[in-house]
Amino acid sequence: MTNQVPGEITSDDKLWAALAYVFTPLVPIIILLIADKKDRPFIKLHNMQALVWGIAVYVIVFLTSFIFGLGCLIWLVVFILQLYWAYQAYQGKTVSIPVISDFVKNQGWA
Repeated sequence: MTNQVPGEITSDDKLWAALAYVFTPLVPIIILLIADKKDRPFIKLHNMQALVWGIAVYVIVFLTSFIFGLGCLIWLVVFILQLYWAYQAYQGKTVSIPVISDFVKNQGWA
């Protein structure tokens, strides 16, 4: 599920990538506005995945919130997943999110 990204990965890169998963979609949008961060390959990969993931989650939770309790359960599961991905990013590994990772790469965003 995870592998290394070639090139130099700094501790700053790892921190920003981890924050992108934990505080999605807010931090990914902020990263897109910071010129020296948005072009770093490691940050860019994780940032775009986290942004697409965050938007997808908000849509899914909104649609399922009409079913009593299901939206809350989905938020809990999603948050645990995001914490795991943040940990992986902080370890310097790439995260492969089914469907999302391929979509981001096919669009040329990472």
